Amino acid sequence: MSKIEQKTDLSFEAAMERLEQIVSQMESSKLPLAELLLRYEEGTKLIAVCNEHLGAAENRIETLSRNLSNKVQGSATERPKDQTTNSTNETSLF
Repeated sequence: MSKIEQKTDLSFEAAMERLEQIVSQMESSKLPLAELLLRYEEGTKLIAVCNEHLGAAENRIETLSRNLSNKVQGSATERPKDQTTNSTNETSLF
């Protein structure tokens, strides 16, 4: 499995943790230019992974909100059943 394939299997939290490590390493000024470029490239891939996770979470939240909204609207538009009955157990419509 290549490094790129491994990155797409990362959880959001793991990708963020690795990004924090990369930023810390890059800010230390102790890496040679070639290593800085490699870290930058890895960081951009991790950002894409994070954005993918965030997009999926946003879509899920929108779906859940829409479903909840539809349930609330559906229950508000339903008419309550008329519970009035006469002596012969027939339901009164009026």
